[in-house]
Amino acid sequence: MQTLWPDPDAYELTDSALEQLYDYPAELDRPFVQVNFVSSLDGAVTVAGRSAELSGPGDQKVFHLQRDLADVILVGATTALIERYRGLKRNEVRAERRERLGLAPLPPVAVVTGKCSITPDSLLITDTLVPPILFTSEAAPGKQALTDAGAEVVVVGDEHVDLNLALAELGKRGLNRVNCEGGPRLFGGMIAANLVDQLNLTLSPQLTAGDSGRISAGPVLAEARRMRLAAALRDDDFLMLAYRR
Repeated sequence: MQTLWPDPDAYELTDSALEQLYDYPAELDRPFVQVNFVSSLDGAVTVAGRSAELSGPGDQKVFHLQRDLADVILVGATTALIERYRGLKRNEVRAERRERLGLAPLPPVAVVTGKCSITPDSLLITDTLVPPILFTSEAAPGKQALTDAGAEVVVVGDEHVDLNLALAELGKRGLNRVNCEGGPRLFGGMIAANLVDQLNLTLSPQLTAGDSGRISAGPVLAEARRMRLAAALRDDDFLMLAYRR
């Protein structure tokens, strides 16, 4: 893996250097959101409905590093279901890194699910060491069953999830290092609410055509959100970009 920006002379990146590139600002007093996506060169966010076919070894290394640096993993319900999410597990690298950085042993997964589409038998609930946080609406059915199954159900809106309220709830819990893993509708909502502090985007060296959507989907903004390039890495033919607010 090579650095193209900000230090093109740092040809081989150590794990420590990668941590510094993707780390969160110190002494956060509010949730800071890093959003992570992989995309084909022609803009597809999935191949055959999932993102795995777009990824590569370097992208996977950065993906797991970003999880290790976070207080919480934030994801939309559709992505959690399609990508078969479950609770994060301990491993030697993760345990050492999180202990050294003063983080909890494992981050919880927080799911945005306006209609409570996560079921009590979901792997997010049955295969986890840390109970998930489910952000939902007052109108959604099935909340008590999810609570009884062990999830922390948090109502943040009447008919729909209010993302500002959801982020405020994470802040109340001290979960300020937010690693958002999509999907496109959640990302679009986060952009519209001006809640995105950093986008970590991997460009996969593939042309896929097809009808896959782009990495964000949501309302048209009155004014585009301008970001600045914070880092650019190359791994083989993959390009990993970090843009910060």
